[in-house]
Amino acid sequence: MHKVSVDDMFSGKKSRYALVIGVAKRAREIATYFNENEIVTKDKPVLLAIEDFKQHRYNILEPDTDEE
Repeated sequence: MHKVSVDDMFSGKKSRYALVIGVAKRAREIATYFNENEIVTKDKPVLLAIEDFKQHRYNILEPDTDEE
């Protein structure tokens, strides 16, 4: 089992909720891609999505709340 440090992934982010939603959306994209292309792998889509964010292949865009 992989141990993932949320604090490492959370650095620079304002919202843990946004991080969780981003990882979930990316995991769904990966799962859909695997299903459509009939790819069988032992890797779980969520773990692949987490790795994408850890390696900065994907990032969360958060609006500035300071702007009014």
